[in-house]
Amino acid sequence: MSTRALSPRKLADAALSAYVPLVLAVLVVVFPLLWMVFSSFKPLPEIITQTPALFPSDPTWANYATATERLPFGRVFANSVLVTVIGSAIKVALAVLTAYGLVFVRFPFKNVIFAGLLVTLMVPPQVSLLPNYTLITSLGGADTYWGIILPGLGTAFGTFLMRQHFRTLPPSLLEAAELDGAGHWRRLTRVVLPVSGPTVATVALVTIVNEWNDYLWPLVIVSRPDMMTLPVGLTLLANVDNRAAAYGQLMAGSVAVIVPVLIVFIALQRHIIAGLTQGAVKD
Repeated sequence: MSTRALSPRKLADAALSAYVPLVLAVLVVVFPLLWMVFSSFKPLPEIITQTPALFPSDPTWANYATATERLPFGRVFANSVLVTVIGSAIKVALAVLTAYGLVFVRFPFKNVIFAGLLVTLMVPPQVSLLPNYTLITSLGGADTYWGIILPGLGTAFGTFLMRQHFRTLPPSLLEAAELDGAGHWRRLTRVVLPVSGPTVATVALVTIVNEWNDYLWPLVIVSRPDMMTLPVGLTLLANVDNRAAAYGQLMAGSVAVIVPVLIVFIALQRHIIAGLTQGAVKD
């Protein structure tokens, strides 16, 4: 590997072609988040002003206190945790089992079924909103936890990612376990899953983020404030006080929404790149 230093021209080309776009992309993503976080600590005159500034000159926790008084944070936070934990656990389990069946179980029309799963990735979730609402309400699922969780249990992306990873596993690994008399359940739990940690973690993180941030379906199926999830509950702040005066409280509530997701991401981030690239190495 050459250690020769880059010439000034090549160094400038590298900076312009790589670092500048990278910095711009990071700023586009990060700056609105920083603005939201710092604005949550600003008093109202600093938010509604002709001379906006990023940092608060007089930081205050008043927006968080007011948002907590107007919104049952404990209840909606518990609802979000419950829906996210149960929904994500079931979705990851279904993705693993479905992918295992598509790769390691012999049955006809596997490719047709997989093609059908891929087609669902192209269909926007808004298309199924009305049929799901009609079905769930007819079964009495409005304003219930299972009514929020059930329609989103299928995860084509998770199944796709797990399938692609399972196809990279050496066939000899499974054949050895089969010769030892291991059934499908034992092969899955003792052989396949122990070597699939990064991919399972990636699917789990993507699923957790989607479940936690899901807004449209809980907004449609839930009308009682005590059953709202955190993203939907934030609308109560705007509806109760639908004026510019609620901006600070909305910023504080939005920060409360993203903090748990950031904690989960930090905990699982070392698995993400490995999990996303494992299935791309070999098909």
